[in-house]
Amino acid sequence: MPLKFRAGFPGFGLSPARWLPLAALVTLSAIGYYWLLEGGPASRGAPAAHADAHPTAAGTPAPASSESGNATAHAASAASLPARPAANRAAFGASAIDIIVRSHDTLDSIFRHLKLDLADLASLRSLPGLKARLDKLRPGELLHLVHRDGSLLGFERRISDTQTLKVVRENDELHAKVLETPLETRVRTVRAVIDSSLFEAVEHAGAHDQTAIALADIFGWDIDFVLDIQPGDSFVVSYDELYRNGTYVKDGPVLAASFINQGKEFVAVRYVDPDGGAHYYTPDGRSMHKAFLRAPVEFTRVSSKFNPARFHPILNRIRAHKGVDYAAPIGTPVRAAGDGTIRFAGRKGGYGNLVEIDHSRGIVTVYGHLSRFAKGTRVGAHVTQGTVIAYVGMTGLATGPHLHYEYRVNGVFKNPQTVELPGAAPLDARWHDDFIAKTTPLLGALVAPLGPSLVTR
Repeated sequence: MPLKFRAGFPGFGLSPARWLPLAALVTLSAIGYYWLLEGGPASRGAPAAHADAHPTAAGTPAPASSESGNATAHAASAASLPARPAANRAAFGASAIDIIVRSHDTLDSIFRHLKLDLADLASLRSLPGLKARLDKLRPGELLHLVHRDGSLLGFERRISDTQTLKVVRENDELHAKVLETPLETRVRTVRAVIDSSLFEAVEHAGAHDQTAIALADIFGWDIDFVLDIQPGDSFVVSYDELYRNGTYVKDGPVLAASFINQGKEFVAVRYVDPDGGAHYYTPDGRSMHKAFLRAPVEFTRVSSKFNPARFHPILNRIRAHKGVDYAAPIGTPVRAAGDGTIRFAGRKGGYGNLVEIDHSRGIVTVYGHLSRFAKGTRVGAHVTQGTVIAYVGMTGLATGPHLHYEYRVNGVFKNPQTVELPGAAPLDARWHDDFIAKTTPLLGALVAPLGPSLVTR
């Protein structure tokens, strides 16, 4: 069965059944509907948040509509704000508005559009410690406002997974407090065999997107999740699930995982050391982190492999291809494969725009055909692994947009896909006993349970 890949995430298959609803949701959010819930101003003659908004009067059932129903449900679940009885508000003649923030929205623009008193906004921002918590809104988040004839009576915004900012008017003054809602943690273990992709296998096992991404991050130094994943590969992963008031919020960190790729098993376990640092190690304490990324760009396919006898498509002759070409759209970020110092950034012959990074120990990485350089990319600059240094292009001798990536050791070209990557620092010997004590039960969760059930749901 051919593998399917999820654009933007190496090795993640995304079926139409998954991406069509997601695309619709993203499109809806991008259009920026303001959904007026539980008695919007339109029900009382006040201006609607947007001309294309869908108001619902408090206490009046909304017309049956799958589109508005889904969007309303999304808005409510996005913030999971505490329940607010509409009847109590109506008794005081107040109007309540729930708003999904659009890109580039600010509280100033929202207040102006809703014709709310800007003096109230100024008072809100002047409250101790509130300015920083109000000036940066996140697209897609839910805001709850209560007003009477444009005068602000209440405001709520979830500022973190465990904190909600609540502002109320008392004695004609605005007062703010932060409500703490601790998250409940539940440990869950799932296992699956891959039929087409890691992403779909994780979903079918009952886990979520962030756990699939976490697996790719943890094992990404050892497994190429575009080229190496094959049907029949399998995994088992133990991770935290986070709940608020009994409602699922998101997947937490992976605690331990085993991944069998083409018959070879890789095992990782999370360890929080006495200094508070959390890292992933093999069961014997070797870091899963490597000094170099296997691939420095998120991509959809490898367009040309390392090949000492490749026929060049432009020069029409045999010419060694001493790197790997990663096809990707123009503008895709290119990241430094490891820590090092930029020794060249500019135009160089058939490479087009080129960056060379010296990593010491005789190791140099090369990034070619770039469209442009990132801010701060200059000769002599120090970069760390994962730093964006440039963007994919097709400058120089290139037939299409892609990154040409080379890995050299003492001047000798090595295949970036197969070269043995230097490891990161191992576990501190002082923490060996603590490591064993903390990780043994986590690794034990990976052992297959007795009986026919393989997936915990």
